[in-house]
Amino acid sequence: MKIKKTWGDMISALKMMWNLDRILFLTCVGSALIDSLLPYIEIYLSAYVLDGLGIGVPYYSFMQTVCLVLISVLLLRILRAYLDKVFEVHGGICYHKFNMLLAKRTLVMDYELLDSPKINEINNRIRNDHSWGAGFFSIIYQFPMLLKNILSLVFAILVLIPLFIESNLFADCHVVTLLLLFLVIYIFNTAFTAKKRKEMHVIMERNLADSRYQGYYIWNGREYKQGMDIRIFKGQKLIEEHLREERARVDVPWLKAITANRCQSGLSSGVSAGILQTAAYLFVAIRAIAGALSVGSLVKYATVIYRFSSALSGVFLMFSEFALSAKRQQSSLDYINVEDVLPKGSLPVDKRGFCDTKDNDYEIELRNVSFKYPGSENWSLRNVSLKLHVGERLAIVGMNGSGKTTLIKLLCRLYDPTEGEILLNGVDIRKYDYREYVSLFSVVFQDFKLFAFRLGENVAAAADYDREKVLSCLEKAGLGERLASMEQGTDTYLYNGYGENGVEISGGEAQKIALARALYKDAPFVVLDEPTAALDPIAEYDIYTRFNELVENKTAIYISHRLSSCRFCDDIAVFHEGQMIQRGSHEQLLAETGSKYCEMWNAQAQYYT
Repeated sequence: MKIKKTWGDMISALKMMWNLDRILFLTCVGSALIDSLLPYIEIYLSAYVLDGLGIGVPYYSFMQTVCLVLISVLLLRILRAYLDKVFEVHGGICYHKFNMLLAKRTLVMDYELLDSPKINEINNRIRNDHSWGAGFFSIIYQFPMLLKNILSLVFAILVLIPLFIESNLFADCHVVTLLLLFLVIYIFNTAFTAKKRKEMHVIMERNLADSRYQGYYIWNGREYKQGMDIRIFKGQKLIEEHLREERARVDVPWLKAITANRCQSGLSSGVSAGILQTAAYLFVAIRAIAGALSVGSLVKYATVIYRFSSALSGVFLMFSEFALSAKRQQSSLDYINVEDVLPKGSLPVDKRGFCDTKDNDYEIELRNVSFKYPGSENWSLRNVSLKLHVGERLAIVGMNGSGKTTLIKLLCRLYDPTEGEILLNGVDIRKYDYREYVSLFSVVFQDFKLFAFRLGENVAAAADYDREKVLSCLEKAGLGERLASMEQGTDTYLYNGYGENGVEISGGEAQKIALARALYKDAPFVVLDEPTAALDPIAEYDIYTRFNELVENKTAIYISHRLSSCRFCDDIAVFHEGQMIQRGSHEQLLAETGSKYCEMWNAQAQYYT
């Protein structure tokens, strides 16, 4: 079963390589064929020259053959050099395509999966697998080397067959037994060497798995924003201490184990190669002394036997290396091939026949919706039911962890409800085409992210965009003054990730850009999750007073911890511990003495009175 799994991993890796770049695959085959064939052409040429000189082959015929062979060798070497350049180019292309597959899968994968224990486990495997070696790049380089050794072994066997037949070797049982014994010893020792090499990789994997702090710092310690906290709080010593302890606990025993493993592997490899080559040369020498072999044949068979032993050792070792690389690559292939979990639906949102969606005539309804995050046993939402009609303004308030943001994620189909259903104009949203449904929402998430791209690209979320519309949305969002100070305008790079003249922006400015991005999309539903948390009071007041102007006739959902921010909404829903416990206007909710809303309002009001 294990052997079957190993072959399956190797075949999967080769299929991936073939599908990504067939030119590269064929280049590897061609290079391996030339590399394995050239030495035997040269061996035959040497044997022909020695025998020709010995028996007196006519000069013209002799030189004609030699020249033809040399020209063939030259052409093959030129072709090999050309294939090397092709390999360099297409090897990089193939590796880039593979990384793009991983990136693309991340971009289109269901968000629910990205946040699931299953994907976290695969990501941990990818990180460990790629912490040593070069991932898919290892396979690209190891495949031609493995194929070269296999073909070289086949050519060696084909050349040696006449030696055993012509020498009537099999008539002498003692010689046969001795040769077979030597061959068995060699194969056993070579297999032992491959086993030791595999054990070395296991030791390395275990070392990486145990190196928690080193792995964390290598992968996560390069974020430049962490540098501020490290310097202010003098965290260098803390990190160095963890790394020092880890080295004493993991690295020193690891180095001892690796050293012992390589010594055993090298000793076994040297002994096995020496035994086989000594026996083979002895046999050839005896046959030559007996007159069964010419001088040329002696050189030919002696050299081929050496190549046979090298190729056999290479097959064992490269097969082991390639199998391990293919095994390590399975984590990436599992990530690429993971199946989505959300039903994508097929019903268009604008062809339902019973409403005119072009006028944003939408109604959203939640019916007894409950939800648990993947891998969690706790309910984040429980039995939530509410309706939201076109053009309405709904504010959702509540303490941290009350389920407000979770509700938005369900509305936007980043997750599907664990129980209950969400309806759009009476139809379960899971029946709609996923991409069309998602296009109905513009959202400013509480933990939104901007890219280190151009300002205009951040607003439009596209490389090609309407520049005037971007400027208008930035102005509405309150970034007009800051934009005027940017020499390159909407072509200004944010942060220092890509552009040489990237600008650092404040948290409030970033929030305004995120708001402009939501306005640019011009979707019928606008969701603002703590949209003014990083704004100063003046900018916050400006956003509130112009809120209706910003969202126009769209349906808006507004989430905030600050109850004073929600007074402009006629409809307020209060969430607590995953349930909607109140709903009404500010005046209605405040009139409910002893209610959660009243409690939160009074708690916050004391700081303003």
